[in-house]
Amino acid sequence: MHMDELLSLTELERAVCLQNLLIAHATGGGADDGAYRFLRGQLMESATLAVLLPKCVRTCRDLSQFWGFIKFEYKTYAERRQFLWAEFRLLLDHLEGRNKKPADASISDRLMSFDADGVHAVWAKAIERRSADPEGAITAARTLIETVCKHILDAQGVAYDAAKIDLPELYRLTSKELRLAPGQHTEDTFKKILGGVTSVVNELGSLRNRLGDAHGQGKVPVKPGVRHAALAVNLAGSVAMFLVDTFNARTESAHEK
Repeated sequence: MHMDELLSLTELERAVCLQNLLIAHATGGGADDGAYRFLRGQLMESATLAVLLPKCVRTCRDLSQFWGFIKFEYKTYAERRQFLWAEFRLLLDHLEGRNKKPADASISDRLMSFDADGVHAVWAKAIERRSADPEGAITAARTLIETVCKHILDAQGVAYDAAKIDLPELYRLTSKELRLAPGQHTEDTFKKILGGVTSVVNELGSLRNRLGDAHGQGKVPVKPGVRHAALAVNLAGSVAMFLVDTFNARTESAHEK
């Protein structure tokens, strides 16, 4: 494949091409080292995709290094094919959208219309890391709520110390501004629901401190699993959408008066 053809490929096509190239090289076929280095470099430029790439691709900068690995690790062609198919599965599933959840699209639409460059970018990072980088996903989940709260407070002209304020306090100010604080309601059901949202936000901050990648860990670090990351990201997305919807509703109501 010529360089101009490689340049026109989508990320998914590049990943498939890279997989096929490595399978051909590992099973006695011809492979272009320049094409390998180009495809590897393009996918490595994305922090998200780099995490999903097979370790042998991340560590082998050219085909000679890859051959030095594969020829000793797996003796038969069948074993090499099975290995490479399995190693590329996570990357290909991600690029084909198989790791997306039903609620992702609706949350994405809402956050994109609210703030594409700031809020939606953080959400995209969270869902991209949900399966491949649980620690990073948990950190991004907290950052998502922080970002939404700050955008709303800034829009409302509410002052806060960005360098010192923590997530619970940010959410307290935001919920008060949007009349979502439990104490602002008399209906017991609403008070319980809104109190539950406050607890979720507080626990997301706590979970990030214990399991996220923002702080150092002890001799026996606690490693979050994919299910922990999925829980954190899904909860953060739901809370963020709730805050955005409430802010939009109140803004529209104020304009109608």
